[in-house]
Amino acid sequence: MSVSGRSSTQVHREATPPASAPGPRAPRLAFATAAAAALLIGAAAPGVAAPAGERAAKGEHYVALGDSYSSGPGIPQQTDALCGRSDRNYPSLVASAVGADVFTDVTCAGADTTHMAGRQDSAPPQLDALRPDTTLVTLGVGGNDLDLAGVITRCVLVAYLSPYGSPCKHSFTLFGTDEIGSRINTTAPKIDAVLKEIHARSPQARVLLVGYPSLLPDDGTSCRETIPLAVGDFGWVRDKEKHLNTMLAQQANVYDADYVDTYGPSVGHDACQAAGTRWIEPADSAEGAGFHPNATGHRSMADAVLATLND
Repeated sequence: MSVSGRSSTQVHREATPPASAPGPRAPRLAFATAAAAALLIGAAAPGVAAPAGERAAKGEHYVALGDSYSSGPGIPQQTDALCGRSDRNYPSLVASAVGADVFTDVTCAGADTTHMAGRQDSAPPQLDALRPDTTLVTLGVGGNDLDLAGVITRCVLVAYLSPYGSPCKHSFTLFGTDEIGSRINTTAPKIDAVLKEIHARSPQARVLLVGYPSLLPDDGTSCRETIPLAVGDFGWVRDKEKHLNTMLAQQANVYDADYVDTYGPSVGHDACQAAGTRWIEPADSAEGAGFHPNATGHRSMADAVLATLND
């Protein structure tokens, strides 16, 4: 259904994807190149796990909510260029695997928690896609609430001052205050509010809160030739992402949702790895938007969602 130039992907089994719209929105949670501080948007792929028979038999009514890590910007084919939504994102793969009778994908690049209940430019609130008979909801949100794009931009800029130190970490922990940790703590009740509203609108739905995949090497090693952060800041950015995922897992546990760990399965496939091994693109490419999962990364995320569904 199209609204003011924006469309959701809503599929009844025989439906075709909506046409792409001009003028793509850049993902907010993206990488920044060093010179201009501009945001950027092989091996065998893991297979999508087969759904449990009893779930496929039910006929799911599935709604996908979230930001660019759910929408799949830059991955062909784009079904909504404004929101950076791909027909090979993990929601589409999950919908196919569970045999969803109704599938509505309103994930959109740049979305944060305010866009769940409020408009995102011309796009309607994502929660409006929910129905009383919705049986499955995936939610991937939180990174944009931290302004991670701005964080990475600062990290790239200060790396020139101390390329082998940890200048970004120091700039965000002045006077003993962990600024990013504070932002994560402030985001927690916003996640709670979204989960509560999902349950209120779709009381029958199983709700899965999807975490973020491994963006940088889990062992803290650096790859300055590919990603221009200071050597010591690679491990710090990794730790902040882990902190965000830990918060999401905690909120899912408290508010009757299942947390989907996409970080663990993606270790070793971060943006520092070579093409064919990486599931995160270090810069815009034909495979996807920079600092975002490519099609193989989304297949891995779909596997993680399906494994959680089948638990």
